[in-house]
Amino acid sequence: MDHTSMGVTPRALNSQDTVDAPRPGSRADRMAQPFARDVLKSLAEVHGVCVRPIPLKRTDHETGLWEIVDIPCGARLASVCAPCAEKQRKLRMQQIREGWHLTTDPTDAITVETPADEVKALVLDRCQLVFDREEAVKAADPTQVARLDVAIDLLDEQLSGMRVRGTLPSPADPASPRRTRSTRRRQDTTDLPRLPVDSRTTGKVYTTPDGRKVQPSTLLTITLDSYGPVHTGSRTRRGKVHPCQCGHLHHPVDPALGTPIDPDTYDYRRAALDAIFFAAGLDRFWQNLRRAAGLNLQYAGAVEMQKRLAPHVHYAMRGTLPKALLRQVAAATYHQVWWPQFDVQVYTVAKPPVWDHTAECYTDPTTGEPLQTWAEALDALDDEDAEPAYVLRLGKIDARGITHGTKDAERSVRYVTKYVTKDLAEQADPSSATQKAHYDRLHEELATLPCSPTCANWLLYGVQPDKAKQGLTPGRCSGKVHQRKTLGFTGRRVLISRQWSGKTLKDHRADNAAWVRTVLAGAPEGDALPTDTAVDRHRYSFAMVRNSDPGVPDLQVRIMRAIAQRELWRRQVYQAQQPPDPVPATGTSALALAA
Repeated sequence: MDHTSMGVTPRALNSQDTVDAPRPGSRADRMAQPFARDVLKSLAEVHGVCVRPIPLKRTDHETGLWEIVDIPCGARLASVCAPCAEKQRKLRMQQIREGWHLTTDPTDAITVETPADEVKALVLDRCQLVFDREEAVKAADPTQVARLDVAIDLLDEQLSGMRVRGTLPSPADPASPRRTRSTRRRQDTTDLPRLPVDSRTTGKVYTTPDGRKVQPSTLLTITLDSYGPVHTGSRTRRGKVHPCQCGHLHHPVDPALGTPIDPDTYDYRRAALDAIFFAAGLDRFWQNLRRAAGLNLQYAGAVEMQKRLAPHVHYAMRGTLPKALLRQVAAATYHQVWWPQFDVQVYTVAKPPVWDHTAECYTDPTTGEPLQTWAEALDALDDEDAEPAYVLRLGKIDARGITHGTKDAERSVRYVTKYVTKDLAEQADPSSATQKAHYDRLHEELATLPCSPTCANWLLYGVQPDKAKQGLTPGRCSGKVHQRKTLGFTGRRVLISRQWSGKTLKDHRADNAAWVRTVLAGAPEGDALPTDTAVDRHRYSFAMVRNSDPGVPDLQVRIMRAIAQRELWRRQVYQAQQPPDPVPATGTSALALAA
């Protein structure tokens, strides 16, 4: 149709108009509208409601009625459930905050109870049973031995319900012999100072020039050594960019950041092995630091992944130590891996050893000779001239003093826990082709390294894994070390010492719940709750159900109900925390106030 013949001059269409303002009712207009379920999910995340609740069937044995109740999934990663992950992060922040600047040991307020007479009697009976069992073994009476083993198990079950911690060893399960290694320090490392370790966990108290007493703590960062120069974009405190070794200045989103300047000379093998044994090296560091300082140092930290794909850790350490001592201990710390040598591959993934059904072992694919067993390989390490398969050493260490009650202290708590809701490799996810090539090269190195004594990759190095069985495929081990989401590190992400706050996460959750109940009950903060608020555990029973079972509401319906319930609780807590309205002394009657 000719628009000019109708006296209408058509307006030139702009592509921006079609994108920003689609025709109402068109497909583009409908596609621009968010899904209702996505709106509900975002609203649940704002209110802190679990988006993947687990339904349980709760039965009341007094009334005979049952109902469906939801419990949070408890996910640790934000990619799975952001509200539950954020709740775990805040709980860790509370744990670190409460234990960081303690002035007294958390165990000082705990008094070990005197064992009850019933406990003593049970332990005495167990001593008699163990003695009778030894006599039955000497008399070669298997029937009596079996009868006494049953009696010992029943008595241990009774002890588990008493006010006593731990268990006693069972004579029917003798401890397996352990291989011991010499504790003599290596000659190629620096000296390690050593003092008798005191049970004290608190730091040193300092006196300021104005006479105040302060007891600061430490923010500690430990990294691994360098495996070759990488592109960096570090900045000074004033924001000035440091020049990279390549001669260029990299902006914060440069696709080359964290990648090797020369990939051909970058030591990927050592980077992979250090990631595998980094957790063991950290344990060794704290052992050495406690011996050097003469204190039972307490710490709380989290492991993160650097841009170069090497794990490092941020610690909140109670108390302070000289930086020179910290660097000396870090330089003197090492971890020896007493495994068979795996520096040279004897076989390839394409042509690995084969399983011999007759001999029930793995053999050479060409000669048919059986491979060395795991026990034989370990026996060779008993020689005095034997060397460990690998030695891990720590790299740079950085320490900074933190004073309690300052803004820096709160920022440091958030800094330690900033990535605990993300997977280890998720925070260093490659965003360019160069970074992806670096990521793939490191993962490729991890694919053929052994991760444990039972790893199938030992076949590549001419050694049968411990407890070898048919079906092992080198290069296809399912261990976490070889997965892309871990990049070699399989230790605990959050590292908390035993005497950090004297509480577990369960204790912190109970404290938070008790505080809420106290506020809602109108009692002063810190007062104990009445005993009748506790739930009778014997009254209810719980059973797992599926979302598809009859009587279970739809997931989105349960989430909506949880959002409303959470908002109701929030309003109740807010109103309970508000101070009461002042009542005028004169001029207003009670009826007027009520009106």
